[in-house]
Amino acid sequence: MKILKIFFITSCLIFLSGCFQTTSLLGPGVTVATTGNVFQAGLQYGANTALKNETGKDVITHIKDTVDERNKEKKFHVKLKQLIENRIETTRQKLLSN
Repeated sequence: MKILKIFFITSCLIFLSGCFQTTSLLGPGVTVATTGNVFQAGLQYGANTALKNETGKDVITHIKDTVDERNKEKKFHVKLKQLIENRIETTRQKLLSN
């Protein structure tokens, strides 16, 4: 029972402390726990830190922004294609009516 209380208090302090710096080790910690590969966890942490330093965003935010940007470009190309097709069709109709 005493071990359960210690575990509960420790977990509350870790998760409810409001310190987000410790959460940066959460992903590599899970990697070590599931695969047992410390090298992979270190590489993952290094890559995440490098991306954060380079872009100022975490990995998930960076991926989300990249996907959103590509979707906007794709929508722009579709609208441009429709505009050109409409112009061509209008020009054909005017030429055929003359």
